[in-house]
Amino acid sequence: MTPDPPQPFPLRPLRPVRPVRPVSPALRAPTTPAVPGASAASVLPAVPAVPADPADPAVAAGPGHLPGPRRQAGHGDRSPLWVWMYHSVADPSRDPYRITVSPRRLDRQLAWLRARGLRGVCVAELLRARAAGRAAGLVGLTFDDGYTDFLDTAVPLLHRHGCTATVFVLPGLLGGDNAWDPEGPRRRLLTADGIRAAAEAGMEIGSHGMRHIDLTRAGPDDLHYETARSRDMLHRLTGRAPDGFCYPYGAVSPAVLTAVQQAGYGYGCAIDAGPLTGPLALPRVHIGESDTGPRLHVKRLLHPVRRRPVPCDPAAAPSAPSEGGGR
Repeated sequence: MTPDPPQPFPLRPLRPVRPVRPVSPALRAPTTPAVPGASAASVLPAVPAVPADPADPAVAAGPGHLPGPRRQAGHGDRSPLWVWMYHSVADPSRDPYRITVSPRRLDRQLAWLRARGLRGVCVAELLRARAAGRAAGLVGLTFDDGYTDFLDTAVPLLHRHGCTATVFVLPGLLGGDNAWDPEGPRRRLLTADGIRAAAEAGMEIGSHGMRHIDLTRAGPDDLHYETARSRDMLHRLTGRAPDGFCYPYGAVSPAVLTAVQQAGYGYGCAIDAGPLTGPLALPRVHIGESDTGPRLHVKRLLHPVRRRPVPCDPAAAPSAPSEGGGR
C-alpha cells in the first residue's frame, strides 16, 4: 500500500510592517561633530584627573600590586594591628612545631614588605606611631624565646631591609636551651651579653617570663616571679625596663593580665586572646617557612576578619628610649 504524500505546513499570512516613527530631535543622543583629522577623545570635553594619594597602599606598592585592607591609623583607631610572630631563624627541616624559618625565607618575607611600601618595626615603635596617627605602612615584627640565631642571623637581615624588631627573651634561662620543646632540636638561648648586643643593634628587648611556663596554670607567687622579677632582671641587664611582655604559648587569662599590668608593662603580646584582646593582649599572626608572597597577601587581607580590633590610647603608648638607654 502506497502511503499518502506529506501535507504542506500551513503558513500564516504576513502582517503589514508598520512605518517607523521618527525620533524627536530632543531625544536623540548627541553626536560628536566631525572634525577633520580629530579623534573623538580630542573633541569630547576633558575629565580632570584625580591626583594620586601617596598614602594609598596601591600607590606606594606601584603598578601590579593589589592593595591590602585600608585602615586609618589615628587617635580613634580600633583596627587590628598587624604584628608578625617569629621564633627561630635556622634550618626548618627538623622542626616538628613548624616555628622555624630559614634565613632565605625571612629575607624574602622582609623584601615582600618593602616591595609594598611596608616596613617592619618593633612593637613599641608601632604603638608610638599609632598613638601619633603615623602607623600606616608599619608592621610589627616579634621573635619569641630569644634564640642566638636572632642575633647571628635575623639582625643582619633586619638591618639589610631597614627594619627593627622586638625579641622576647628569658632572663631565667640565659645561655640555656629550649627544654620546653621535647620533640624539637636543641636551640641555644641568648646570654646576657647577647641580649645587650641585640639592644645595641637597635632591637627592642621584651620579657618572655623567666622559665617559659604556662602562666595560666601559675599561682600568685609564680606569676609575680615570671612577670615582675623578669622585668627587674632585664632592667638591670640592659639599663632599661622593658615595655613589653610576651605570654609563653600565647596563654593568657584575666589573672595573668593583671599580673603583667601590676609589674609595670605597657603592652603584652598574645596570639588570639579573644575577648581579652587589648593593649595587654595584642593579637599576632604566625609567620612560617611556608608563608610565600601569595600566602602573606591572603593573611594581610584576612587579618582584620580573624583578629579583634585593639583600642588606641595615646596616653598608654610606650615612651621612646632615652640617649642613655634608661627609662
